[in-house]
Amino acid sequence: MAERFEIVEKALLQMLAAKKYASARDILTTMNPSDIAGIFEELEESQIPLAFRLLRKEQAAETFVEMEPEAQELLIRGFSDNELKEVLQELYVDDAADLVEEMPANVVKRILKNADPEMRSSINQILQYPENSAGSIMTTEYVTLRPDMTVEESILRIRRQGVDKETIYTCYVTQGRKLIGLVTVKDLLLAQDDEMLIQDIMLTNLISVTTHTDQEEVARMLGHYHFLALPVVDKEDRMVGIVTFDDAIEVIQDEATEDMELMGGMSPSEKTYLRNTPLDLFKNRIPWLMLLMVSATFTGLIITAFEGALAAQVALTAFIPMLMGTGGNSGSQSSVTIIRALSLDEVDFRDIGRILWKEFCTALMCGIALAVVCFGKIWLVDRMLMGNYDITLMVDAVVCLTLAVTVVCAKIVGCSLPILAKAVHLDPAVMASPFISTIVDALSLLVYFLFAQTLLGV
Repeated sequence: MAERFEIVEKALLQMLAAKKYASARDILTTMNPSDIAGIFEELEESQIPLAFRLLRKEQAAETFVEMEPEAQELLIRGFSDNELKEVLQELYVDDAADLVEEMPANVVKRILKNADPEMRSSINQILQYPENSAGSIMTTEYVTLRPDMTVEESILRIRRQGVDKETIYTCYVTQGRKLIGLVTVKDLLLAQDDEMLIQDIMLTNLISVTTHTDQEEVARMLGHYHFLALPVVDKEDRMVGIVTFDDAIEVIQDEATEDMELMGGMSPSEKTYLRNTPLDLFKNRIPWLMLLMVSATFTGLIITAFEGALAAQVALTAFIPMLMGTGGNSGSQSSVTIIRALSLDEVDFRDIGRILWKEFCTALMCGIALAVVCFGKIWLVDRMLMGNYDITLMVDAVVCLTLAVTVVCAKIVGCSLPILAKAVHLDPAVMASPFISTIVDALSLLVYFLFAQTLLGV
């Protein structure tokens, strides 16, 4: 598939360069808007408006939605007012609202000027809701039916209104704008009598969200219930919009990217990687690097406090990186597992007791297994094969006991910090690898030197 797309892309670029616009149009009409938007990214800025004008009206609007904000802004600045109106007329309201959020003020002013009054009102309605809420990602374009309508009347209404709606499969039954039920097109088509009333076939056991529900929660609900769309209501249970599954997929992708960046010790960025400049990446990364660098000072203080022990038993120094690395890896395993479980609503703060016990048992087994293998490795490889005879049985024991205890401590820290962060309304992803590794490094050194003092008398 990738090879085929690459061949088509290369042929299209050659046609545009050779000004064979009719042939280029024939190829574009057979392509998916997402693929066309991907090809536009390879074009020079001067070629994008020309290629865009080769598209059919509906296809042009769908492609426009998939394009990067920079390319969208370039096109808008080059559009005449009539061209801009045509594109806006084909956009769904939620896509138009996203466009307004991405564009600079002077471009937004022109967009709103050329949008029809109904769309302008809907855009303003969506933009008033908090960021990352259901209201901010919903669309106001959906089909409503009255409970006293017949099946035949409902089908006729869908035919008249469905052209401009984002989805028509699920229709919502309202009375005085209040949501009271829903029916699907399947229900209408399979109804035994065209004169049956909607109130007799509609589903009344409804699942909905409010305008202020977090977008992650909305995405989870769509996935859990396998809905194509989820109704959004206000405080008075009046229906104001729907969130469709494609919007939920975008939310999941954005939130997953944000979590990965936080877990990697970076500030989240709203831009794609290639759109970020080196300065943008610097700004996202340097605060975390500085924080972790400063926090690592505690590790240095611990080593300094026990440098006498290290001087007395130089062999202990060689195992510090292994202990710190294993501890950090163990903590990361637990934190990633718990963060994922929290994001899927599999666990919450009430489960902390069960989680700590489960992770303790797991850590104990992992710690014992690692300590046994490490004991044999140190004695056979480090002492006998590499000839480091400063390593005695007691030194080997100190290292292996430290390893076992470090793994247990690391997994307890790794599983508890994300849950505590969630409980105080912080993003659990913040408590991931870099942060936990710093804490575990300090703990592993403390345990190491305490065992050394106790067992070796240094």
